[in-house]
Amino acid sequence: MNRIQLDRDIQSVSEFRAHTTNYINQVKESKRPLVLTQHGKSSAVLLDVSEYEKLIETFETLRDVRTGQLEIANGKGIQHDDALKLLLEKLDQ
Repeated sequence: MNRIQLDRDIQSVSEFRAHTTNYINQVKESKRPLVLTQHGKSSAVLLDVSEYEKLIETFETLRDVRTGQLEIANGKGIQHDDALKLLLEKLDQ
């Protein structure tokens, strides 16, 4: 996801409502999020679909890594060779 540009990527909801198609196209083309404000405070973020999917995938990967770290810390891990053996067995099925 490209970094937000403060002078272009923050708009009021009323401005967004008046030019919705333009802002959606901007988000799709720039791959930058658009922050929408109400009464001068941020209230929502509009993301390109592919950028949103990447964000979710990254989050899920980090969550899986953290789960693995906690399992290892609690003594639930298995040795690399044993894990590889289990994986290869599943692939052969």
